Amino acid sequence: MGGNTVELTEQDFDEKVLSSDQPVLVDFWAEWCGPCRVIAPALEELAETYEGQVTIGKLNVDEQSNLAAQYSIRSIPTVLFFQNGQVVDQVVGAVPKAALEGKLKGLIPVA
Repeated sequence: MGGNTVELTEQDFDEKVLSSDQPVLVDFWAEWCGPCRVIAPALEELAETYEGQVTIGKLNVDEQSNLAAQYSIRSIPTVLFFQNGQVVDQVVGAVPKAALEGKLKGLIPVA
């Protein structure tokens, strides 16, 4: 995990995701998941590009299985987009960076 993404746990999920005043992208992933490793560099780049505008978090489904179950994560990688504490969009599978970026841009308020 890189310097611009945030590791999420059951202990801090409410604070970092549900109570966030900015959009949050949550990547549900696992160490053993090949497609998860494929999209990881794109998520790092997005975290750097949109630093201060969005939060990009990574949630390990093996370590945080209760949250994965709560959000009905059936396959990984699954990326959920949160705004005002609610899931507003999702992507399942390894998708191109442009697809993730397009959804993120739609959540960022225009100044």
